[in-house]
Amino acid sequence: MGIKNFADICSKTPLPLCSVVKSTTHLILTNSTKINDFHPEHLNVGVLPRCYARSIELSNTMIFGVGNAFINIGALGTILIIIFNIRQKYTAIGRAEYLYFFHLLLLLIIFTLIVDCGVSPPGSGSYPYFVAIQIGIAGSCCWSLLINGLLPFNFWEDGTRKSMAIVRVASFLGFCANFLASILTFKSWMQDHQIQSMNATGMFVVVYIVNIIFLFFYVICQLLVSVLMLSNLWVTGSILLGVVFFVVGQILTYGFSTQICESVNHYLDGLFFGSLCNTFTFMMVYKTWDMSTDDDLEFSVNVNKNDDMVYKDFY
Repeated sequence: MGIKNFADICSKTPLPLCSVVKSTTHLILTNSTKINDFHPEHLNVGVLPRCYARSIELSNTMIFGVGNAFINIGALGTILIIIFNIRQKYTAIGRAEYLYFFHLLLLLIIFTLIVDCGVSPPGSGSYPYFVAIQIGIAGSCCWSLLINGLLPFNFWEDGTRKSMAIVRVASFLGFCANFLASILTFKSWMQDHQIQSMNATGMFVVVYIVNIIFLFFYVICQLLVSVLMLSNLWVTGSILLGVVFFVVGQILTYGFSTQICESVNHYLDGLFFGSLCNTFTFMMVYKTWDMSTDDDLEFSVNVNKNDDMVYKDFY
């Protein structure tokens, strides 16, 4: 079963975690034949996908997933621009909380580049830890996004120490839950590379089921705010567009990665389009917040070259 050991998922999609899980049901032939009771004692990698993006050698350095790397590097620049724009809205609701979320997202992209591009190569001793950290930060982003979705309901005052403490504690718990679920699953592989199979049900539940539930509640909260509180169809449209990008990205990553890879002669795979759609998704997260909030100052705020704020009355 794919949920138990990721065999079905990893045979179609070259996820980073697939290099540190094992299964006795393995796809190793180019004609897509699955061999049951496969014994991978001498295979120092996890479940091999049928097709994945080719690597390149640059200055005696092997770089994996070049196309996906370019998308993630572009995402880094996009997040930096978003962070700059958020910092300019000095009195907007949720400013500090969303800044925190996008800083987490920036950290996630950095670790994604580390595990996807081979900075920590598959099969190395450090690789399982980097993959677990990446998964942990992804969970942290999902949990903090849930808290951000509750801000418009005024359960607590945004931007206060209490609010930031709630967001930080939630993100920390999300990181711990996802990191521990991953590293404990990878533990048997790290101790003995010759194991034949491992049970990854716990990791699947925490990393996929719990996180997707939190994202679902975030979307519901945003829709309630846009429809009932703001009555702004543009905000509703940006939310739905973000959902479409996210769903399409997941479908391309997990459902059509092999077909994409084979059709473009191994130059790209599903991760490329998944990363591209994820980039558009968090752009819609920012756009939704940006359209939902306004500065309520009665004067303009500028920052001079000495980083001092200059206030100019409108009247």
